[in-house]
Amino acid sequence: MQSTNKQRPFHIYGTRDRKTSFVATDFLRSNDRLAALMPTALRVGNLQRDVKAILPPMYAGCDVLSFQEATLTLAVPSSAVAAKLKQQLPKLQAGLQKKGWQVDNMRIKIQMRPNVPVREELKPSSLTLPPTAVEAFEQLGETLPETQQNAALIAAIRRLAERRKKS
Repeated sequence: MQSTNKQRPFHIYGTRDRKTSFVATDFLRSNDRLAALMPTALRVGNLQRDVKAILPPMYAGCDVLSFQEATLTLAVPSSAVAAKLKQQLPKLQAGLQKKGWQVDNMRIKIQMRPNVPVREELKPSSLTLPPTAVEAFEQLGETLPETQQNAALIAAIRRLAERRKKS
């Protein structure tokens, strides 16, 4: 069912997928209360686009969280990225001001991304390891100190050796 109001679909910049963007804008338009969010969504999306254009590609994981009272809050995936981004803040602020954004203050928040796609189970590899290599991995798995930091590594090494034994 098409509406008689022919509004041109538009893309919210900053969304990772154009199709998702169109679905989001249609959803926001569908309700009067939600439609009030549209200007804010567009503003943050446009700001996200400008931030991406100004920052080097290594900061592609940085997202605009909010822009209120001339304070821009950026989300970054790790403290290492946050430390490097702090060096870029003067350049970013100047670039945004050139584009007409009144940015007086900037904040950085570290946010782990919960929506990391689950890795599909890998197909059996055609790589074969000689028996001595498999034995070396088994030995390594047995000789590493069983600490909390090594737990994932030890489990991975043992799985690798077990899979290669079966091959």
